[in-house]
Amino acid sequence: MDAGVQPSDTDMAEAGPPPQRAAAPAAAAAATPPPGLESIQATLSHGGRFIQYNIFGNIFEVTSKYKPPIMPIGKGAYGIVCSALNSESGEKVAIKKIANAFDNKIDAKRTLREIKLLRHMDHENVVAIRDIIPPPVRETYNDVYIAYELMDTDLHQIIRSNQSLSEEHCQYFLYQILRGLKYIHSANVLHRDLKPSNLLLNANCDLKICDFGLARTTSETDFMTEYVVTRWYRAPELLLNSSEYTAAIDVWSVGCIFMELMNRKPLFPGRDHVHQLRLLMELIGTPDEADLDFVNENARLYIRQLPRHARQSFPGS
Repeated sequence: MDAGVQPSDTDMAEAGPPPQRAAAPAAAAAATPPPGLESIQATLSHGGRFIQYNIFGNIFEVTSKYKPPIMPIGKGAYGIVCSALNSESGEKVAIKKIANAFDNKIDAKRTLREIKLLRHMDHENVVAIRDIIPPPVRETYNDVYIAYELMDTDLHQIIRSNQSLSEEHCQYFLYQILRGLKYIHSANVLHRDLKPSNLLLNANCDLKICDFGLARTTSETDFMTEYVVTRWYRAPELLLNSSEYTAAIDVWSVGCIFMELMNRKPLFPGRDHVHQLRLLMELIGTPDEADLDFVNENARLYIRQLPRHARQSFPGS
């Protein structure tokens, strides 16, 4: 995979110059620390080589170059994310702790996959890994700490906020998503989980694609069989369990994200797998028999029983 060199933007240029950078939404400004989190106590460990913090009742342990203060900026199923200052480089970073990363084979592979892919990538619209923090004791290595360049928020938070977004904002965000995706696809990689929360933003409206835990290179032979893409952003071929798909699944996700950005609500907010399929067919129409060659007979019978929908036209598109 040759992803270290940024590809030409000729194709983008042919479609017209990029939109001018929009004025930054106020909601993209860095968050103020919640009360009580301004001064988290730090404790030296392992002979002063590491510093421990107690965050949300969890031990957060990093090398001593990441000096206090440290601030929690996110928490999810993957673990905790904190902002910190690298005293050697002077750069603020976001450090993600993936707790018990090796207890589950699937989670361990996702973590390793993200590290391997992002270590090879270098693009303005793809988040960069700054550091992989080594464990204090190799024999008990189970928590992985990854330092990324620090961003202020994500597109999901902006969409859900009351901050107004101009047409220029939407154009500039879309341009950056497509520019980053063009680079990713040029490296023969499918992201496979594009959604607003995986698009990071800063106060300058710079956008970066993140979370490559589900990404695959197109040369892999087993990647077509696993779960991919959050349901609302899933392409029709994935909903119909196609065993073969292409980079088009990422482009579909981008289209869903763009409409959500414009309308401030999801385009296809399916309650479940079946409801998701119905919402798609109401807009793009019921597929023809020829389009369902890859679907097993039971799925075809089910689709035939659903109300038929004509494809909606989009004048001027």
